[in-house]
Amino acid sequence: MAVIESVNVGVERAILAKTGRSGIDKRPVDGAVRVEVPAAGRSGLAADPISDTENHGGPDQAVYAYAREDLDAWEPVLGPLRAGMFGENLTTRGLDVTGARIGERWHVGDRLVLQVTVPRIPCRTFAAWLDRRGWVREFTAAGVPGAYLRVVDPGPVRAGDHVVVERPTHDVTIGLAFRAVMTEPDLLPELLPALDVLPDDVRARVLRRLPGD
Repeated sequence: MAVIESVNVGVERAILAKTGRSGIDKRPVDGAVRVEVPAAGRSGLAADPISDTENHGGPDQAVYAYAREDLDAWEPVLGPLRAGMFGENLTTRGLDVTGARIGERWHVGDRLVLQVTVPRIPCRTFAAWLDRRGWVREFTAAGVPGAYLRVVDPGPVRAGDHVVVERPTHDVTIGLAFRAVMTEPDLLPELLPALDVLPDDVRARVLRRLPGD
């Protein structure tokens, strides 16, 4: 059964990053957290700070989800990883996040509906937070990026909420999109069936890669 194992909200702190500060340090919280459609540069979760508003947050990156199973797979390499350690707002269990299809909807609890948009792209802030040299390259090679989601219907989320997945008919997954964007641009045309759901910047990359363009 797919569930939200942990809801995590950031603590803004100084870090070796573009802005000098970051909210990547997400910590599990008790009780319900309100999730709404955010403005540009803001998180979809109440009281979740974003420092690099140019590159993070906004409607297409309102919520970031990572699977507990994938955190567990990293532990032999990185050591124990608590929920939120990868900067995820939602730590899931029982969900194949890498295999999630672009555009699929997650019905969370009684009211909240989220839609899968794009994979997480690793950055220097992520590497600085983990204090791991070569982390961007290592994370990219693993191909297990987690997923950003937009808010379709606002509502509360809490640890223990069940997730019901409504999948589109195409096979464009988070894993495929990550490879296409990060390492295999020849795969970009394969994202075409999900074009209407992709954020503008990724959509433009797909269209530029189509034959004849």
